[in-house]
This record gives sequence, C-alpha cells and structure tokens, in this order.
Amino acid sequence: MRATSNPAFRNLPRNGYGNYAGFNPQAQAGPYPGQAADRPMTIDDVVTKSAITIGLAIVTGALTVLFQAWALALPALVVGLVVSLIIIFRRTPNPALVLTYAAAEGVLLGAITGLFERIYQGVAFQAIIGTMGVFIAMLVIYRTGAVRVTPRLTRWIIGATIGAAVVMLADLVIHLFGGSLGIRDGGPTAILFSLIVIGIAAFNLLLDFEQATQMIRGGYPARWAWYAAFGLMTTLVWLYLEILRLLSYLQRN
Repeated sequence: MRATSNPAFRNLPRNGYGNYAGFNPQAQAGPYPGQAADRPMTIDDVVTKSAITIGLAIVTGALTVLFQAWALALPALVVGLVVSLIIIFRRTPNPALVLTYAAAEGVLLGAITGLFERIYQGVAFQAIIGTMGVFIAMLVIYRTGAVRVTPRLTRWIIGATIGAAVVMLADLVIHLFGGSLGIRDGGPTAILFSLIVIGIAAFNLLLDFEQATQMIRGGYPARWAWYAAFGLMTTLVWLYLEILRLLSYLQRN
C-alpha cells in the first residue's frame, strides 16, 4: 500500500502480498481464531460508511448552531482529538469510535461555523458548497484517471502537506511571541497561503481515494470501511476549515 500524508492510513496491517494481515478472502474461517468470516470490503461499503460518518457530523454541527451550544466546542475538541489518536494508533475499524469522532467534529465545526457566521454572514453556506464542490471534483478526477496517483505524486503531496504544517506551526510559535508570518492576518499573503493549503488538502483527497481502493484490492474485511471513512473525514474537516477561513478573508477585503 502506498504511503500517504493522512496518519489514519499509515502502517495499516497487511501481509507480504499487500493484503490484510491474517485475512484470506477465500478462507472460511475469520482472520482471528474463533471469529466468523468477514466478507471483503467493497466500494459500496466505503460509500455507505462515509455517508453515515459525514451525515452524523452535519447533524451534530447543525444542532450545535441551532441551539447555540458554543460551550461544547472545547469538550468536542478534546474528545475528537483523543478518539482520533486511539483510532490511528490502535488502527482499529471500530464503528463506535469512528462515529464518536464524527459527532465530536460536527459539534466543533458547528461552533466554529457559528462564530464565523456571526461575523461574516453567509460564509457557512458558501464553505459547505465549496467543500462539496472540491470533493466532487477530486472524486471525478480520480475516477476518470485524469490525475493518476503515482508514487511520485504521492511523495509530492506528502512533502507539501508536511511543509504547510511546518509553516503553520512556525507561524503559531512566532505569534505567541507577538510576531506573525502574515499567513493568517487576512491580507494577500494569507489569501495566497489559504489557496495553496486548499489545493494541498484537495490533493490529499486523491490519496484517501487511492488508499480506500488499495484496501479493497488488498482484501480488507468489510468492517475496515469504517476506517476508510474516518481517514476521509479527517481530510474533509481540514478542507472545510481552510475554505471557511479563505472566505472570511475575502469578505474582510
């Protein structure tokens, strides 16, 4: 399985043939002693689980905005971070954990969206439409093969993601000391940086699609579709937040 910048897809269990470690799609026994056989994962599994995960986040986000439950933002941030780390490091396709993460992220995004909407009216709807548009565009690009996810492209995306993360971290550290790199102040540099980050996040969606495809080809059990949905969700959260930030810059100018 190819490398990816999404930590959710790193170091997935697999055997020397690229398949899920201990899982044989033709075997009658399950991957673990005493466990019933689990059918191989399909694209329908990934689509269904992703729709459930994203749908739950949208519902909890909408409820947060509706009831103005802004105080839940910090607890949701903590819960989402802890649960995501558990999923990533345990590499578990636990649906309860994935749905808990989705619900927490929905609450957090709802609170952030509500804050932005109060200051920049209409920005929330635009950000949602923008995120959906980018997602659909990248899915079409991937499915049509307009851009092939080659090892070279993968390395470029990973490098760009790490580079953007380093710049944002450096800006945060400098900001603590009263300085700024100008990438978050709403000026021309900030707009350009947000466009670059949105582009990087969009290309990360290609890696997520490819990783899900490789999991299907590798014979991962159907329950691992939850893990694929989790990986996709993390990228969409990042993409949405950056689009929301960019739109606020544009309204400010």
